[in-house]
Amino acid sequence: MAKLLVPLVMLGAVAGSHRCPPRCLCPAAAPNPTLLCARTGLLAVPPTLDRAAVELRLADNFIGAVGRADFANMSSLVHLTLSRNGLRRLAPGAFADLRALRALHLDGNRLPALSGAQLRGLASLRHLILANNQLAAIEPAAFAAFAATVEDLDLSHNNLPALPWEAVAGMASLATLTLDHNLLERVPAGAVARLPRLARLDLTANRLRALPPVPGPPGPSLAAGGNPLHCNCELLWLRRLAQPGRLESCASPPPLAGRLLWAVPEEELACRAPAIAGAAADPAAVLEGQPLRLGCAAAGDPPPALHWLGPDGRLVQNGSRRAVRPDGSLELRVATLRDHGAFTCVASNAAGEAAARVQVAVLPLPVPHGDGDGDAEAGPGPSDMARAGGNESRVAGERRIVAAELTASSARIRWLPQRHVPGIRMFQIQYNSSLDDSLVYRLLPPSSRSFVLRDLAAGREYDLCVSALYAEGATALPTARALGCVRFATAGGSPGCAALPRPHFLGGTVIIVIGAAIAASVLVFILILTARYKAAAARRPPAAVASVCSQTNGTHRPPEPEPPPPPPPPPALPPPAPMGAAGEGARGLFPSHSYPRRARTRRHGSLPRLDLPDAAPTLRPSFGSTHWMLESTV
Repeated sequence: MAKLLVPLVMLGAVAGSHRCPPRCLCPAAAPNPTLLCARTGLLAVPPTLDRAAVELRLADNFIGAVGRADFANMSSLVHLTLSRNGLRRLAPGAFADLRALRALHLDGNRLPALSGAQLRGLASLRHLILANNQLAAIEPAAFAAFAATVEDLDLSHNNLPALPWEAVAGMASLATLTLDHNLLERVPAGAVARLPRLARLDLTANRLRALPPVPGPPGPSLAAGGNPLHCNCELLWLRRLAQPGRLESCASPPPLAGRLLWAVPEEELACRAPAIAGAAADPAAVLEGQPLRLGCAAAGDPPPALHWLGPDGRLVQNGSRRAVRPDGSLELRVATLRDHGAFTCVASNAAGEAAARVQVAVLPLPVPHGDGDGDAEAGPGPSDMARAGGNESRVAGERRIVAAELTASSARIRWLPQRHVPGIRMFQIQYNSSLDDSLVYRLLPPSSRSFVLRDLAAGREYDLCVSALYAEGATALPTARALGCVRFATAGGSPGCAALPRPHFLGGTVIIVIGAAIAASVLVFILILTARYKAAAARRPPAAVASVCSQTNGTHRPPEPEPPPPPPPPPALPPPAPMGAAGEGARGLFPSHSYPRRARTRRHGSLPRLDLPDAAPTLRPSFGSTHWMLESTV
């Protein structure tokens, strides 16, 4: 009987460790645990899955969502199929425990987007199939977990207008990239060339008008039919790779529309150099501090790219004061005298480039003079921004904007009252360092006539402009009017020896003074308590303590030290009165002893004596056992 129970128990343990969910098939002949749950009408992932399974097939069901715990602890799973389930939602970290997974099939679902957290943990993934979904956006971090291992990426039949090409270009092992039947309009130059192992690229049926060159030969097998290609000199590389039977066709220009690319002669794939139709500034002349816009229109085949060169010949970059718009126009938000001169618009494409100069006039603000001086008004010259140095000093009435009281970290800005401008609501100060184009703005009340700039950098030049915001009517919107600009430089200073700001210095001083006052108060209080304690101790009377004398019972004791010399003898006392029936003198106190008492020397010399004169204060003796001892002999 026992021999039969052991195999049954072992069989039950094996069966319990490999449970098969309802409706699923678990082939016993499979070399590895396999769960076949396809086409079983499942509405969710079965909770009784064998966590040691190697292959799991859940295709053709009705699983609408995958939760965080559905595939938890399935670290041995290698192949997972969730195709054609109508899947709409993937919980963040749904596949976090599938560290050994190599193939993930999610095709034929309704996923709208992919985020980085949804595919986290797939460190060994090699095949990712996401075809036939509704993907409209993919985050760059979505491919981060398996960028180094993925070999096959299928994103076909989705709604992707763009792709995170930087993330795709980092897939060093990618061999097959399928992107057909999407809404892609552009493939960045060099994105495909950064995939060294790419063998097949499918871009069929997108909205691509141009294709960047792919490396080769030998290069990846390319399929790009069904795109509205613009056939010009940029597609010569594809024409030379084309063979009869390929489906790439031209959608433009009109003479080549509808023709297959491989059938077009190379001499007809031509480009046209750019030509600038017009370039102008609007307005042509402005006062410093005001905005300005420069426009440039160019034509060519392919459409040329526009960029600008400043009056100093440098390429204009986007910043807080300058910005190049998508249409190629240049916007100067705050014009300065450094913008005075000729800007150059450059248009370039594969056939060449063209340039046009746009003259910009930035006028200095007028400099008013004091009344009654009789001098004629000076002619135009350099503005305050160009001539106002850090150590320049003038009378405030001769300039509209003045930078004074310059230190290594602060400056005071003054400007003239604006009584001739009605309806001023506030003043605006904007400034930036010569080493940093980031503008800093300050808004001040209309009654302000000066402002102190703090936290400036030592030894650095600053450009500052003051504008007045006013409204012409009760309901009109505020309008900015530039009052003037100034350039100044802060004093140089060593960072290690820079003085502390005044608020910090004052704060430290106040803390020190308060601490000293508290310490002095505590010290005075301690001294007062000490003086009062000493005075009270001096006025306290001596303690009333009786004289203590000791006797021994005959036991030998070592000799005691010699007492101090006795005081002078007191006056003779009258003889004691008789003590009655008890006996005379001290003998009456101890009638049972035949030997007289022997008084010993006082042990405590500080205690008062009992034989003091009557004039001395009378002390009551104590006859305790510790004060008196009787000596007797047996």
